[in-house]
Amino acid sequence: MISNLSPSPSLPSPRAMTNTSRILFSRPDLESVLVVILKSVFSTESSDAESSDYKEMVDALLNAATFSKSDGGSEKGMSFEDFRSWCSLVPTIRKFLGSLLMPPSTVRPGYQVPHLLYEDSVSSDRLLLKKEYAWHIGGALPHHELVEWKLLYHSSLHGQSFNTFLGHTSNTGMSSSVLIIKDAEGCVYGGYASQPWERYSDFYGDMKSFLFQVNPKAAIYRPTGANNNIQWCATNFTSENIPNGIGFGGKINHFGLFISASFDQGQTFECTTFGSPSLSKTSRIQPEVIECWGVVQASNEQDTKHNATKGTVLERFKEDRNMLKLVGMAGNSND
Repeated sequence: MISNLSPSPSLPSPRAMTNTSRILFSRPDLESVLVVILKSVFSTESSDAESSDYKEMVDALLNAATFSKSDGGSEKGMSFEDFRSWCSLVPTIRKFLGSLLMPPSTVRPGYQVPHLLYEDSVSSDRLLLKKEYAWHIGGALPHHELVEWKLLYHSSLHGQSFNTFLGHTSNTGMSSSVLIIKDAEGCVYGGYASQPWERYSDFYGDMKSFLFQVNPKAAIYRPTGANNNIQWCATNFTSENIPNGIGFGGKINHFGLFISASFDQGQTFECTTFGSPSLSKTSRIQPEVIECWGVVQASNEQDTKHNATKGTVLERFKEDRNMLKLVGMAGNSND
């Protein structure tokens, strides 16, 4: 009998995992599983997709994983505890695995990819936010925020200006947004802001916000509850204690992520607010591309229609049942 997935990262069943110190996956094993997952999620867009098409995202997801156990002194593998920790950093993978154990429904967690809306004059090649990135980031959001994301600001299209950014992100009717940055080191990361970007002289926001990395490492960092220093947006202040710019977490002049009002420099430090490391290779960053996407809140009718599918997942992916058994998520059932 197969049971539904618990929302807790503690995915494997105790009865199936009699020895939690054993190795679940080697890195090549997990790589193969991730390719199957990505092909499954994006199969409707490209039925002839090759494994190489997803190599960048697979590598980024693997870079968030820990392989701490050695198999007889040879190659290291992912233990049960490693798996639990990894699932907390990549919630969309946990959602996907859970959806394999659920009956068919109109909305399948783990398969939802936001539809990215932008003007026809904008080439998709210029966009920083790829569909794979949106899928990864969306793993930390409820399904009604995964229907459509609309491009509000792009630094190379609209100008690298804080005032322009605020002008494009204000009064849109969308309260939450995804800020994504590529810096001079080639790292891509950002934050989900649950509140509008509005002028404050102090931290604001709520515990729905989070930080994320997408390349070269893909991970989500949610609030830890250590403090309420969630979101930052300050402009036209003259005090050194109120730095002008936008950001998330940490403390004044030691943010989890911060972009100065000049939009040409910033910082990212290890942050207790989100339990996050520095998001880039260096703590002092130079943004090359800055994008902000507004999250369109779906109506109930849109929610119901979105991602409607036919057939059970288990019927479509019988060949991957062994993966679920390895992590203790599936019991015996009729094939």
